[in-house]
Amino acid sequence: QVQLVESGGGLVQAGGSLRLSCAASGRTFSIYRMAWFRQAPGKERESVAAILWSVGSTHYTDSVKGRFTISRDNAKRTMYLQMNSLTPEDTAVYYCAAGRGKGAFEYWGQGTQVTVSS
Repeated sequence: QVQLVESGGGLVQAGGSLRLSCAASGRTFSIYRMAWFRQAPGKERESVAAILWSVGSTHYTDSVKGRFTISRDNAKRTMYLQMNSLTPEDTAVYYCAAGRGKGAFEYWGQGTQVTVSS
């Protein structure tokens, strides 16, 4: 099992920045990739960014390219999401997820609220 705990959410004005963290514990050696998802009220959950745990290659959804940066610190077993130039459309609950392979993500955090005011 892998346990994931997010932190770093909060309220920020449009144009501001936040950094989310996701600390992993347990059988972290089994992690192949991790990702950030978000879900806004009344909308489906969407993938925001993903990273391969060992090599660090990344992928972003189009709406956050150039504004968000996903990274990880293997030694600290922590993943980050640096979010810049935030807009009200980024308001959502952000979840981190981890997967042991290329299929569905098996492990999820509890979520952290990000609210961007206009």
